[in-house]
Amino acid sequence: MQKIIIENGLVIDGTGSESKVNQIVVITGQKIEFIGKNSEYQATGDETIIDAQGGTILPGFIDTHVHMMMQFSPVAERLATPFSFMYYQAAEYLKTTLHAGITSVRDALGADAGVKKAIEDGFISGPRMQLSINALTITGGHGDGYTVSGNVIDIMPSNYPGMPNGLCDGVEEVRKKTREMLRAGAEVIKVHATGGVLSATDHPEFTQFSLEELKVMVEEGHFRKGIKVMAHAQGAEGIKNAVRAGVHSIEHGIFIDDEAIELMLENGTFLVPTLLAPVAVLETAHETGMPETAVQKSKEVIDQHVASFTKAYNAGVKIAMGTDAGVFKHGTNLRELGLMVDAGMSPMESIIASTKTAAECLGWEDRVGTLETGKLADVLVVKGNPLEDIYSLANNDTIQVVIKDGKVEKDIR
Repeated sequence: MQKIIIENGLVIDGTGSESKVNQIVVITGQKIEFIGKNSEYQATGDETIIDAQGGTILPGFIDTHVHMMMQFSPVAERLATPFSFMYYQAAEYLKTTLHAGITSVRDALGADAGVKKAIEDGFISGPRMQLSINALTITGGHGDGYTVSGNVIDIMPSNYPGMPNGLCDGVEEVRKKTREMLRAGAEVIKVHATGGVLSATDHPEFTQFSLEELKVMVEEGHFRKGIKVMAHAQGAEGIKNAVRAGVHSIEHGIFIDDEAIELMLENGTFLVPTLLAPVAVLETAHETGMPETAVQKSKEVIDQHVASFTKAYNAGVKIAMGTDAGVFKHGTNLRELGLMVDAGMSPMESIIASTKTAAECLGWEDRVGTLETGKLADVLVVKGNPLEDIYSLANNDTIQVVIKDGKVEKDIR
């Protein structure tokens, strides 16, 4: 069984403990065997040595909100692209994401069970995946591709084998659609509890689904061995409905208010802020053919988004890193850490949000998220010390080595 020793680097283990010097990380097979002083480990001489060259050794980062099967592009380009081509594109997106230091993701709609299987069976390289399959949405709501022209132009294809359409209205339709997602392999249920930035016929503050409908989703997930619900929720009323229904995580949370924060604290609800999403929409609007409605809504919400994040953070809401990658370019995920720091977090807190807390959000804290003996060997080596320059992580060349499940996926030292 292959053994790897990573040495000569500052160790940030993701637990919240202070960074440590003069320590090594030993990997045996897929798991971490040892973390500690070199003098306390008896090497055999057969190990592969990875020299961190004075950089930093970290757990693999986790992005809890991505869309691996898409990268936003102009409508004309989407209409001219053959259906199967998106799988070949996704293979590149997955590899790029992994090489950016993201070793686990929660796909917030778009990836089917075959994509995950292709990674697990070794056909393509990519991060470990947790699937939602497709999002539940109301007629005329966020996720409904109906346009003001009367035509339906979805962001990406749906309603093909393995990808049920998510439109549903009323308690019984919602129950059936939730069951269809679970049947297709959903490991988390995704719901659009409010309008959004990218949809043409609603607004982020519009509330979608009744409390009763949301409760049905949570109930059906609970019946299936505790599968959780993640809610795209931007307006305050929709956020509160979702939390009251028992939703596990609030995605975006742009117009969060004091009452919503109190409810989240009472229920232990996670916030996945995706601060990068509106920033990137504005930066790339022209080249991606972003609709003018999305540009205007992004301008409206961007300052409020940051203010809501800061309010939730100061109140002690659990925050897990997520980006909405796919709405913008894959591989830029770690810009999110700098944005969280700009909004009030310390660099160490942003790393914990992207490792330990993110693993807890996915329910994978027993396997990944921290460098601890017995956990899966998802390990990074990065240039320099991110505690001194958190923004450096946004440069993929800073990510020198990526190890997932004990396998070296990237090494550019």
